Amino acid sequence: MPTNEPHAKLWDLIKDTRYGMLTHRHGDGQLHSHPLTTQSKNLDEAATLFFFIPKDGEIARHVGADPVVNVSYANTDADSYVSVAGRASMVDDMAMKEALFNTMAKAWFPKGTSDPNLGLLAVQIVEAEYWDVTDSKMVQLLKMAASAVTGNPPKQLADHEKLRVG
Repeated sequence: MPTNEPHAKLWDLIKDTRYGMLTHRHGDGQLHSHPLTTQSKNLDEAATLFFFIPKDGEIARHVGADPVVNVSYANTDADSYVSVAGRASMVDDMAMKEALFNTMAKAWFPKGTSDPNLGLLAVQIVEAEYWDVTDSKMVQLLKMAASAVTGNPPKQLADHEKLRVG
């Protein structure tokens, strides 16, 4: 994991969020999103997130033509939100597939790592932004109520950081 404090915080917010919504662009310019399970065990020095996808699927086809993607995470229980802008590529690395493969992936790829359709999508993080609300729900409501009365927007509802990674 990177030793940089903001990068460590970024991974801390991502690791407990079960699904990320990967958004990619179709050839007609329209944006499409898909829920994917982040397979990464940590945020490596290259700041790369990994996902298993079908090689013959829509995501693989479209990121091959336009690798610019976004992955968003929302953990409403923890009140944390992350948006990752990055560049996607397919990785053909059997050792990496074996290291990341798990029971959840087996539901989608029952033949395991030998499944010829098992693709490993790498998203190299270029920029990331996160919001991490640390106040209790009650404090948040009080701040919003005070704002409604005063007409001034609420101040500092969350820790907010923008990171340039790549």
